[in-house]
Amino acid sequence: MQSYNRAAEDLGNSVHLEHVNVQIPDQRIASLFYVVGLGLTRDPYLNVADNNMWINVGRSQFHLPTGNPQVLRGHTGIVMEGREALLERLKAVASKLDGTRFGFAERNDHVEATCPWGNRVRCYEPDTARFGRVTLGFPYVEFDVPPGAATGIARFYREMIGTPAEAANGDGAVARVHVGKDQHFLFRETDRPLPDFDEHHVQIYVADFSGPHRRLKERGLVNREDNQYQYRFRDIIDLDSGKPLFTIEHEVRSLTHPMFLRPLVNRNPMQTTRNYSMGHDAASWAMGPEHFDDQPQRPM
Repeated sequence: MQSYNRAAEDLGNSVHLEHVNVQIPDQRIASLFYVVGLGLTRDPYLNVADNNMWINVGRSQFHLPTGNPQVLRGHTGIVMEGREALLERLKAVASKLDGTRFGFAERNDHVEATCPWGNRVRCYEPDTARFGRVTLGFPYVEFDVPPGAATGIARFYREMIGTPAEAANGDGAVARVHVGKDQHFLFRETDRPLPDFDEHHVQIYVADFSGPHRRLKERGLVNREDNQYQYRFRDIIDLDSGKPLFTIEHEVRSLTHPMFLRPLVNRNPMQTTRNYSMGHDAASWAMGPEHFDDQPQRPM
């Protein structure tokens, strides 16, 4: 009988990283970067006024409410197809973003782009070994944290949130936290001075909704009770001393939240009026069946 490593499929309590939220002061400029330059899609159904815009990235999103600019202390990883096309799009918007913090550069395995207010993204080609069968999505969000914080951060997520997390040394100490299928939070230690926290946030869905809430509340860490389906915390602490290790607001949602698994529209940025081909307007966030894994044939 074939044997399998069943533990390899365990996710832990956090099942999906849904969005990264940073304020931006100008939606037109933001659209040039996120939609025209990166080739992502503005959600056509929700938040279509001028006070917020949601940008779809596969099954995840950037939330960009209008306000004073906020900058994530780290960067967001994006899987997307078409490196050369991405570079051409970024070149095309460069003149319109002149005078902002916009920039981009080619690296060995990714393209790094900086939004007009300083938020960084790293765009990778799909790679099953690294990112699973995803062709468009968030494989990780990486945060810069103070020296000595990684081990305590990993323990915090294991014991308070109930999700797998481990700390390792390599290119600097880093805590790796599972927050969804093929999705992680990375907390990488750095000795560079860190800016003050400016109220940006990330959002996850959890299966055990009440357990983390109870443990966080016992330590006074729940900072906001949004509604029946959602609460927030921001301080990641050393569980022995209570000392804050890092601050990033987490919007925590239950699996009963009305928007859990809401289908997101993703356009194909390769499609233009010059090369239009019927039936190719949309992009899929996952690889097709021809890219399936190498498991033995399954019973019908």
